[in-house]
Amino acid sequence: MLFEIESRKTLEQVCQDLEKSTADHKFGVMTVHNLKETMKKKGVEFNRECRIFEVCNPLQAKKVLEKNMQISTALPCRISVFTEDGKVKLATLRPTALISYFNAPDLQSVAQEVEDIMIKIMREAAA
Repeated sequence: MLFEIESRKTLEQVCQDLEKSTADHKFGVMTVHNLKETMKKKGVEFNRECRIFEVCNPLQAKKVLEKNMQISTALPCRISVFTEDGKVKLATLRPTALISYFNAPDLQSVAQEVEDIMIKIMREAAA
């Protein structure tokens, strides 16, 4: 269900490279959540670094939403960049696993395409 990789780069460099790789693969970054900053604004001290990128390919999203609007609850796709045990990691929920929760076997191929591209994006950002 989860795809996760490590990087030897800094968190900031991975985030920059993730934005570039996302655009190179015709996905867009809709927003980036900085959990540490968001929690601080809410008065919660959180010392770990975590950025959650909401990414989307509008053409792929249109394909699945035209068939099943319930899938909107799983969109946009997310890629997390975080530190754990002194290492920078990237992780995402596999679209092929998420699509299995919806009664939409005809959309499995779209989920696989999206997953393959997201893994490429993550590997490029991590390398």
